[in-house]
Amino acid sequence: MRTSRLEAFSDGVLAIIITIMVLELHVPDGPRLADLADSATGFLTYVLSFVYIGIYWNNHHHMFQLVRRVNGTVLWANLHLLFWLSLYPFTTAWMDETDLARTPLVAYGLNLLAAALAYYLLQLAIFRAEGADGLLREAVGRDVKGKVSPLIYLAGTLAAWLAGWPALVFYAVVAAIWLVPDRRMESYVAEHGLTE
Repeated sequence: MRTSRLEAFSDGVLAIIITIMVLELHVPDGPRLADLADSATGFLTYVLSFVYIGIYWNNHHHMFQLVRRVNGTVLWANLHLLFWLSLYPFTTAWMDETDLARTPLVAYGLNLLAAALAYYLLQLAIFRAEGADGLLREAVGRDVKGKVSPLIYLAGTLAAWLAGWPALVFYAVVAAIWLVPDRRMESYVAEHGLTE
């Protein structure tokens, strides 16, 4: 079956996730610029989670430009990824509302890790559905970023448990790694004439 319905559904879910996150931001109590300080933690955690959703949306888009066939396993794997991403507003708000307490920071790290593993499982499901000659398998290659990210998430989760807020540094490092454009996928799509 074609990928268009899966992509449209995923785009809609990700848009809703971002909308829910922005609605969780607290408006300052006063009109002065100094009143923004009370909302600083919430804004920073929102930015981090927004960047993560943007990274997943971007990679999901590029991935499905290379996919020719999906099956039921791919559909369920995609839903599995969307489930973990849909928890971002909850774990983000929890961090904010508890002033970056240890347990919410650990939960956020585990949420990030679960989404990364779900994305990897989605890739594996696509590899299996497309067979040995699948374009995505060739384009992904060794996927160093995909293999290093879960290790940094684990380090961040451990840092959250031991020290609290410094875990955000680990979480931000993974976001920065993925924010640096990965020309591999775009080049592969363009090289094979798969652009829309």
